[in-house]
Amino acid sequence: MTTNESTEQAVHVVLVPGFWLGAWAWDDVVPHLEAAGLVPHAVTLPGLEPGTTTEDRARVTRDDHVDAVARLVDGLDGRVVLVGHSGGGTVVQQVADRDPGRIERVVYVDTGPLVDGASLAPDLPADAAELPLPGWDEVGADGSSLDGLDDAALARFRDRAVPTPGPVARGPVRVTNPERLRVPATAVCCSIPSATLAELAHPGPPLHTELGDLADLTWVDLPTGHWPMFSRPRDLAAVLVDAVS
Repeated sequence: MTTNESTEQAVHVVLVPGFWLGAWAWDDVVPHLEAAGLVPHAVTLPGLEPGTTTEDRARVTRDDHVDAVARLVDGLDGRVVLVGHSGGGTVVQQVADRDPGRIERVVYVDTGPLVDGASLAPDLPADAAELPLPGWDEVGADGSSLDGLDDAALARFRDRAVPTPGPVARGPVRVTNPERLRVPATAVCCSIPSATLAELAHPGPPLHTELGDLADLTWVDLPTGHWPMFSRPRDLAAVLVDAVS
């Protein structure tokens, strides 16, 4: 097989983390994907780089996040699978909306696509430049389970977390291409069982999600907390490999 033929057959897995996280969040997942012959691309979204300032983050928009991932996809040769965790789910959703024919599958890790006009943090004040990582009690109270994370994992998370840009957190999702709903998708259910989530997968409250409208959706249960890349990285990688297959 020539080099070009090999490249054309490459399966690129673009890993987009949720709020407060960078590419480092996938460090324990990436080696397992590589061992399976996949080509992972862990992403640090604009404004989430170490050393960015509050002023920097105040200028980062949702479009900036979507543009960054879309540019990465544009530069890849071969098959492309998008993986979005938590707040990264709406980013990969919008990338698929822009060019659904380019995306082989979207994997939503303890998250899902939102309906057009919905936002992840609609109550965040308009003048808030950023959304810092809250205290652990508040995180749990907001529904993000910490199951599977020991003190060392929590300390690492806290130490490396970067505030999410305010315009991203409160910015509305914008999707217009109906073909996005035909892109095969996998919902990896961690903190909410699939049977429960399936009942809530509609455009209305509380989730305002498009999951129920997807034409080709596979449900996978991976019981753990909201951050399976920390609590069950090997098992999450296995789910991703199966989704690609």
